[in-house]
Amino acid sequence: MPVHMIDSKIFGNAWGTDEMRAMFDEIPCIKAWLKIISSLAEAQADVGLIPTAVAEEIKRVCDPAKLDMESLREGYDQSGHSMHGLIQELKKLSRGTAGEWIYYGATVQDITDTWMSMILTKVWKIVFRDLRKIEYELLNLAQKHRDTPMLGRTHGQPGLPITFGFKVAVWMCEVRRHIERLKDIDKRMSEGQLAGGVGSLSAFGEKGVDLQLVFFEKLGLHPPDIAWISVRDNQAEFIQLLSMISATFDKIGHEVYTLQRPEIGEVRELFVSGTVGSITMPHKQNPELSEHLGTLARMIRHNANCLNENLVHEHERDGRAWKAEWGLIGPTCVMMGALLCLSLKLCSTIQVNRKKMMANLSSTKGQIFSEGIMLALARKIGKQSAHDLVYQVAMTAYQDKRSLKSCIEENELIMAHLSLEEIEPLFEYKNQLGLCPEFVDRTIKLNQKSRENDNLYLERSYPE
Repeated sequence: MPVHMIDSKIFGNAWGTDEMRAMFDEIPCIKAWLKIISSLAEAQADVGLIPTAVAEEIKRVCDPAKLDMESLREGYDQSGHSMHGLIQELKKLSRGTAGEWIYYGATVQDITDTWMSMILTKVWKIVFRDLRKIEYELLNLAQKHRDTPMLGRTHGQPGLPITFGFKVAVWMCEVRRHIERLKDIDKRMSEGQLAGGVGSLSAFGEKGVDLQLVFFEKLGLHPPDIAWISVRDNQAEFIQLLSMISATFDKIGHEVYTLQRPEIGEVRELFVSGTVGSITMPHKQNPELSEHLGTLARMIRHNANCLNENLVHEHERDGRAWKAEWGLIGPTCVMMGALLCLSLKLCSTIQVNRKKMMANLSSTKGQIFSEGIMLALARKIGKQSAHDLVYQVAMTAYQDKRSLKSCIEENELIMAHLSLEEIEPLFEYKNQLGLCPEFVDRTIKLNQKSRENDNLYLERSYPE
């Protein structure tokens, strides 16, 4: 068994996607570091800090195929420094004195923080893309079931009738708000780091700011207003947003998990032939997708809470904080990839049982229409008095296992104020759905308009 399930050859697809995993694997990471190091050398040559020939030689040796991974490991073990071994290896490969200029004036975080910004920008793009796909599936599902009546439940008990489309539209709007949050957070991302030992750019003198501009332009990043070596709020904010997104799909998954219970049976995951629910109970058809969404979401939320600790820094640099990011951000993003993939699969294949929804509505024996009766009566005798009266009748109907309608019609106090002709429409589903269908129409229209405004972000280019 691997240290983390993400790395499992057997179970890995349930814990991450190849797309996300590839960005955080060791070789792609080192490749990106080398690109940053060579880009820094080129930028330094452009502003006259190092010789042009030196920059060209540094670019030549910044090739992961030229590196000895075992030497890098040994270099770290010996020095205890995360970059010293890599610098020494590059120096060995360099001709002339070029190796003396590698990483000139920069510190570890200048490379690793810049890499993290590049990676999180790519993660942002994947999350944005996948959320829009899920939103589209929910939009279609809400539209399809705009008028499909079902029980609305509060505290786990029957409340009032709603439509399944209304329930889905609530999910859809939550997803849209996450998309809008992504758009808002985007302007605080893509900032590179080039600050030196304490953030003052002292190694580059008066050329420091110009160097930043040239360096970050080569990488497709933005220069920060000031160093963020001891400031991790942007990373924490993004991971917290991933945590919120994970909670949304945990909620949706748990709703499907619950409604799939045979005694409810209103929705279920698509069952794929050959799927095995249990090796001891052959009949089982478990809600694997919904359940695993909860597993991933719990771990993502846990990591996000831990990353909040990184906002607390000591003085101008504190290795505890940014090194913790190395152990948490990668797994969090990789698991987020799996969570979004599973959420899309769930939302695009969910099975709806209209007959069971109607049967569950009917099983309440009309109790779910109590609000309509109470409000009709309230217009005659006042709301509080009407509530007390309908409450007494509803409790009697429940205890005697009778329909609310029959007990209402036998109650002289109620019938003194309401006629049979007034009561009859109050027990029809279409008259007790409130504005559920209209809310579906409204939210679909709003979401479609918002989706059109996403084009600006879809068409943008991001760091490679």
